[in-house]
Amino acid sequence: MEIRMFRSALMTSFALLASPIGLACAEDRPTLEIVWPQPGSAVDLGNDPEKAIGVVVRSNFALLPAGQCGTNRQCGHVHMKIDPDGDTCNIPGRPYNSMNSDFGGDLIKARFGHCPKAAGQHVIGVLLADDHHKPVLVDGKPVTALVTVTTK
Repeated sequence: MEIRMFRSALMTSFALLASPIGLACAEDRPTLEIVWPQPGSAVDLGNDPEKAIGVVVRSNFALLPAGQCGTNRQCGHVHMKIDPDGDTCNIPGRPYNSMNSDFGGDLIKARFGHCPKAAGQHVIGVLLADDHHKPVLVDGKPVTALVTVTTK
């Protein structure tokens, strides 16, 4: 039940990233999962001012920098929110905490320093986006993944 609640909040939060017209739709069923950190794990925060940790994802999409996918409809990047049921961990003025659209790949920086309390239990939510930052949809719903961790 908790996962469904967070997934719904993640989809609602990311809805700001796309207009209701022209959302991306993949021909093959896209997949997205968080490989690291593992659910329920304790993670040491980074020593930098952003208290950043790396989050590793896996997808059957090619994860390339935005604008580099060309005609490949199985290509995009990932947008991330920490505690996606709200906006308190977002980068100021942005509807997300991080994304890998500058570099592509399977590594995204989670910036816990933007959260009111960096240490504690958090949900990391990721959303698969197309080359133009629009959510990739399956059956009308964005492709997302969630993991709950405790940061220290």
